[in-house]
Amino acid sequence: MSFSPHPPSLSVGNSIQEQRDRWERKRSRATKELVQTEQHYCQQLELVTTFFVEILKAKGTLKEDVREGIFSSIKSILSMNQSLLVHLENGYIGRGLEQFCSHLHHYNTYVDNISTANKMLGIHLKKNKAFRRFKKLQEARPQFSNQKLEDLLQMPVQRINQYKHFLQDLAANTSPDHPEFEQLSRAVDAVCEVSQRIQDNAQCHENHLQLCRVQKLLKGRKTRVLAPGRWFIREGWLKIVPPKGSEAKPKMFFLFSDLLLEARGCSPLSLSNGEKFVSQHAYPLQDAAVEKVFGHTRSQGGLLSLTFPRAKLLLMSSNHDDLNDWYQCLSSAIRKLQSKHTVVLQRDELCHRPLRSAVDHTNPVRKRNMASVEPWEHAQKPLAELECSTPKRTKQSTDAEQSAEASTSSCVIL
Repeated sequence: MSFSPHPPSLSVGNSIQEQRDRWERKRSRATKELVQTEQHYCQQLELVTTFFVEILKAKGTLKEDVREGIFSSIKSILSMNQSLLVHLENGYIGRGLEQFCSHLHHYNTYVDNISTANKMLGIHLKKNKAFRRFKKLQEARPQFSNQKLEDLLQMPVQRINQYKHFLQDLAANTSPDHPEFEQLSRAVDAVCEVSQRIQDNAQCHENHLQLCRVQKLLKGRKTRVLAPGRWFIREGWLKIVPPKGSEAKPKMFFLFSDLLLEARGCSPLSLSNGEKFVSQHAYPLQDAAVEKVFGHTRSQGGLLSLTFPRAKLLLMSSNHDDLNDWYQCLSSAIRKLQSKHTVVLQRDELCHRPLRSAVDHTNPVRKRNMASVEPWEHAQKPLAELECSTPKRTKQSTDAEQSAEASTSSCVIL
């Protein structure tokens, strides 16, 4: 039987103190690294502001709207970061971060504009010779260490991700009873929101580039791929199995968040359109359904069945992994689209539901009888009688609207 040389309470107290000392060492190391990187970051921001923004403003090389479109809120970011640096150097981490997070809207403005800034910078470098020469001379300064203006403009975006890691380390190594713990926790949440905003903007930009690429692949301008809220998912070749048993034909399919586009390749003999496609059908996914006919096991490919209100597709692939990925992507897109449509319908029903306070209380018995009879009367009323009660021109427009609704919910022939 072994005996501990120290009482149990003393050993527990020592372990708690050791944990606190370990937290304090990690916290001090993270704080030191944060201050050092903040000093370098502020120096770089000040160089960009001095040698680019201020000199361009004095020389008038760029118009004011173009200059603000390229550099956005970088001067405001420099001011708020210089204030943060003063607090960090004096040891007021919580107070400095709290003041810094109250001005994060300047970073939101900057990260929302970064794609436009890069595009605008490229345009004016091509058409403004004086600006192109000025940029080259400023980048050659030894203070910039051969960095290009395009890289320097990315610094605030990159710094937000650095803040996220620094603040998470500080919060993880700060005791909950520390006076700065609450300030650090709020700072982590605020910076993570900006970081998520950067990721969302990057995804939107990448999606826009993909939609533009697909639009250029399609011959002609009849099919409009670019649409608000549309997301590109994937593309690839699949074989369409005809219903009468003839030979399966390969087609190129482009899957979007709300649409499946079928296209055929242009003739390879065409010099201008050899790598392009001609869109043939567009299948809305709103009322679609997908299932595997076979291909559930690791076999040679499989078959997918796609059902639309007025069309049905049998798609075949000899690659099992590719077929499974198509099935997963189609199922996810249909499920998300239909769940979103259900939520919108429920919201509309709630908006159009009459308030109880607006009900006529004069004759509740009469209202109850009407409520129980009216639906039955409308159900028994023949459709021809309803149509005859409207003018002839209204009937034609109603027929046109019904046919338009039917066409939008089924296969659209392009």
